[in-house]
Amino acid sequence: MNSGRVVLTGATGFIGSAVLRELARRRAEPDAGPFPRIRVVGRRLSPHVAALADECLPGDLTDPATLRGVCEGADVLLHLACSLDTDESLCAAVNVQGTAALMREAERAGIRRIVHLSTAAVYGPGPHRGISVNEVEPDPVSPASRTRLAGEAHAVASGATVLRPGLVVGRGDRWVVPAYAAYVQAVPALWDGGRGLHSVVAVEDLARLIVRIGRGARLPEGSIWHAGHPDPVSTADLLDVLARHRVVPAVSGDMPWSECVRALRAAGSGMSERNFSLLARDHWYDSREVWRAADCIPGPGPLERISAAASWYRGRLVRHRH
Repeated sequence: MNSGRVVLTGATGFIGSAVLRELARRRAEPDAGPFPRIRVVGRRLSPHVAALADECLPGDLTDPATLRGVCEGADVLLHLACSLDTDESLCAAVNVQGTAALMREAERAGIRRIVHLSTAAVYGPGPHRGISVNEVEPDPVSPASRTRLAGEAHAVASGATVLRPGLVVGRGDRWVVPAYAAYVQAVPALWDGGRGLHSVVAVEDLARLIVRIGRGARLPEGSIWHAGHPDPVSTADLLDVLARHRVVPAVSGDMPWSECVRALRAAGSGMSERNFSLLARDHWYDSREVWRAADCIPGPGPLERISAAASWYRGRLVRHRH
């Protein structure tokens, strides 16, 4: 990734915007050397995105004709866009057909380095504890995760490095920590003793990993990797850090899992038991290998990173309650 262009999709999203900032930051370093132009492709591109990118091209993953030529003259494709909709047909149009069309464009343009963002949610409800890639058969249960698994096949066939992060936290996170806050309100106890272990990664560290792979880390073509921080995070430790930063209320007292589920139902919130399980019980995917293979320092870990995002989370949760 020393000349030409890097093509980035998903630049307005949570992870994609962090990758765009990382690309811009790395380019500004005194010793950055030759660095590619950043070409952002998307449907709606904000002035902030335009300010960081060199080029902004319109492109809609649901309309393959709009993707024609978006990879021309590029060396690298970072495909981070996806649909998380509950409508399976829309998810399929973006995550499967859209990914397939973009991979065809990358192949037509001769791009040899592709990073494709997927999710550990392709494994389904779990619990999973320290598993390696595909140690258990993927069993996705939501439209988004089913179609993202199907989209992986097109990326792998094109030689992409496919990343499956678990929980991603940091500024811009509108799901993980807000969901923890909501479930703490509904079930104010230490769920199942707080023993659950999770694959968590701070968005800025995941962005560094993605850029590092795009810039030339020698990973095998067509390979799939877990992309959490190497050290798992327990439910108890995560809730404790969030409480110390006044993001969620402090909880005390262990509650067995069966009682947690009954308490959630009794709260009448309508919140998903499946999502509750995802946040409370083991969903830990062994991610050590990708950091070693990419020669990328994982960073201090997501719990250490929470402090930088705490004020953003507090403001987000206050606005949400109002």
